[in-house]
Amino acid sequence: MPDLPDVTWSDLQLPSVPLPELPAPDLWGSPAHWAVLATLLAALAGLGVTGRSNRLAAWVGVGGSLVAFLATCGQLYTLTQIEGARRQVGTIGALPLGDLEVPLGLLVTWPMALVAFTVAAVALVVQGYARWYLWYDPRYRPFAATVSLFTSAMLLLVLSDDVILTLVGWEVMGWCSYLLIGHQSTRAAATRAASKALLVTRTADIGFVLGLVVLATGAGTTRTSEVVAHWGETGPSATLTVAMTLLVVGVAGKSALFPFQDWLPDAMEGPTPASALIHAATMVAAGTVVLAQLFPLLAVSGPAQLLLAVLACTTMVGAAVLAFAQGDLKRLLAWSTVSQVALMLAVLAAATVGTGPDAALQHLVAHAWFKALLFLTTGWLGVLVGGTAMALMASGARRYRVLRHRFGWGLLALAGVPPFVGFFSKEAILGTAEAGTAATDGGLVPVLVLASVGATAPLTAAYCMRAWLVLSRPTAAQGHARLYEPGPVERIDDFFDEPQVVQEAEGVERAEAAISSSARMGTSALMLMTLFGGLLLLLPVWGPQVHVDLQLLAATLLLMVVSALLVRLAAGGVRTRDAAARIPAGVSLAAERGLYADVAYRAVVATPVLALARAVAWFDDQVLDAWVRGAGPGARLLGRAGDLTSPRRATPGLALLLVGMLVLGAIGLVTA
Repeated sequence: MPDLPDVTWSDLQLPSVPLPELPAPDLWGSPAHWAVLATLLAALAGLGVTGRSNRLAAWVGVGGSLVAFLATCGQLYTLTQIEGARRQVGTIGALPLGDLEVPLGLLVTWPMALVAFTVAAVALVVQGYARWYLWYDPRYRPFAATVSLFTSAMLLLVLSDDVILTLVGWEVMGWCSYLLIGHQSTRAAATRAASKALLVTRTADIGFVLGLVVLATGAGTTRTSEVVAHWGETGPSATLTVAMTLLVVGVAGKSALFPFQDWLPDAMEGPTPASALIHAATMVAAGTVVLAQLFPLLAVSGPAQLLLAVLACTTMVGAAVLAFAQGDLKRLLAWSTVSQVALMLAVLAAATVGTGPDAALQHLVAHAWFKALLFLTTGWLGVLVGGTAMALMASGARRYRVLRHRFGWGLLALAGVPPFVGFFSKEAILGTAEAGTAATDGGLVPVLVLASVGATAPLTAAYCMRAWLVLSRPTAAQGHARLYEPGPVERIDDFFDEPQVVQEAEGVERAEAAISSSARMGTSALMLMTLFGGLLLLLPVWGPQVHVDLQLLAATLLLMVVSALLVRLAAGGVRTRDAAARIPAGVSLAAERGLYADVAYRAVVATPVLALARAVAWFDDQVLDAWVRGAGPGARLLGRAGDLTSPRRATPGLALLLVGMLVLGAIGLVTA
């Protein structure tokens, strides 16, 4: 291969266009306040004032998300008017906590403003989609309110400049995920998955809380920017390393890194809109945001970087392998999320102070667009065919061609094919990892990350190709003349008209008649962002632009093409066109069960903890409580012993002694 020059993303940037001087409206608070408060108030109103009206609950939920979306758009505009593009705003004022300064402030920068914009946009689409998807659900009102609260917590975490606010957003998201995953509480699988998610993430949260406490108490303040400045001046130390290592453990739990990875695929028991929100732009991406905010401290904590790299790389490759063998499309996308989130975190471990954490945030933004699109399109097709199993969804993109571009563009972006948004973010990750190897002279962490990213790229292309072959499998009528022509599509409004339930029909596109206008419009917007969202990643507002090695880029794309062709060949001799059918049944079953991680959890954690609990209960009941219970019988036993050793009748000597005491008492009384 001939030598090709290195280029930077700045070489591909569009010429800057001056923005018009539009007057900003004089409203109370800042856009950051409106973004967080609008969704918070929508959550409170959805629970308190909507009564039994699903329609009112939908307007409140969608209205709150719309206000938050407009606020984040206004926030982007205000940053263009601020010198330095950095704005600090307060909230309720500082808390009096002795020597510890607790300002409870927010900080808006370009990267975080773009992340907040993405979160608000995805939440708005999910709210509109959920109104249609859960039309007949009697618990739609608490669902919409929980989605609003979930969005508010994520926006608070993204815009936070205070570890207390970060912790509030972090914990609220954990509880919201429990409620959304267990939304269908009458199903045992849903309640089990919700409990599993809560227990796993809350266990890891112990490290997260302790790490933040160490950082805040050491700096004497909870303001994140000042915490970073303080520990940056102090330099690397054992205390800082311990704090960042604890934070990495907490992030591993929320982001489903090994060994906490198994809760996220089980979370597919929740409704599809909840899956789209959790996987695309909220909970699992929260760890990336927190570590990006604290990146200068992570960059000087070698052991924490190494731990993050090992966990992320192991998860990245393992989850991509498991995604290929899943028999359900939602679980395939779930394992894909596990792999892609690990990709974001791995580049944070490989990045240097010079490159910064922006590659991880860029992939967070890109992943939000295409993963929300894939989940919501899967839910749409699932309504039409009655489930999300691969066997049911086979040929779905053929029968309902309105879904074809949505699935195709989403899978191409997930695989990282140009010109889709995933291509730009993944190449930024490769460039950052390569820059890390050069900066550290071939250090272990960046080399490990670069190798894992290189191995994950063809694996991702493989399971994307497998999914597409199944979804686009020819039907019985394909290859011949079409049996039917598509009939007229009736547009419906999900807030007023009841959606139709349509029957499957070969060769007849009735998919649009089964979905509401707002839900369809939302998926269309996600589809456009999947195609054109790369323009956001080329904006000059991100950190230092990394160099892109064109040889590495070409090699990665070549591996992806070869991988996809191999899957196509493997599917050629299979009637269902599912390449995973060639996997041995035992291996496939183990992959669908997450390599029996549940068995490992029970053996390593649950069984010893339960045994210890039983031992403590036995000791408390049989040893400690035995002394209490034995006090009564012991007193009675002593009484009986005294009864037996003392006579029942008074002896003459005892009678004379008693009489003598009375006489002496009388004499003493008279003489006194």
